[in-house]
Amino acid sequence: MTARAGNKASTARAPVKAKAIKTQKISGKAAEAHETANGPSAGFPIVGIGASAGGLAAFEAFFSGMPADTDPGMAFVLVQHLAPDHESILTDLIRRYTRMEVSQVEDGMVVHPNCVYIIPPDRDMAFLNGTLQLLEPSAPRGQRLPINFFFHSLAQDQHERAIYIVLSGTGSDGTLGVRAIKSEGGMVMAQTPDSAEYDGMP
Repeated sequence: MTARAGNKASTARAPVKAKAIKTQKISGKAAEAHETANGPSAGFPIVGIGASAGGLAAFEAFFSGMPADTDPGMAFVLVQHLAPDHESILTDLIRRYTRMEVSQVEDGMVVHPNCVYIIPPDRDMAFLNGTLQLLEPSAPRGQRLPINFFFHSLAQDQHERAIYIVLSGTGSDGTLGVRAIKSEGGMVMAQTPDSAEYDGMP
């Protein structure tokens, strides 16, 4: 893994083992920073993962190499571009790769460590006060940016505890999410283009 730190951290190199996935750290601060009076609403790291085309193979590689009892306990929130008019089977597919509890998000769902949460079709999603909030998309179909939407809210709520992993995909959705996480001192990691099925997003 190639680490390229921002203004708040030094440059370092370290290996990452997550099966076929290779990532590079773009920026960040320690994810386990102490909470402040205006700190994050969750007492554990929230790891958001954004993907679109080629995301399923990347999810498989990621969770196949991820222990079910992370230390410290982390929650994983998956935001993928989904067809708005079809029921998603992503939840069932992810269950094949991990022993963690996997759930499709319902509005107001409380987040717990060592669990995986998946955005449902035709919804925007935000993280607020330790819960996942679902909203009807305001942008028309074809112009929606659910990854940016979620990670902006995650950055505002979790600050330096926010962790954002960008996996395989096309298009620019997620770019503004990277900026939001970086501005709050959180950590951003991207799948290396040579290991991504589609390298437009990472």
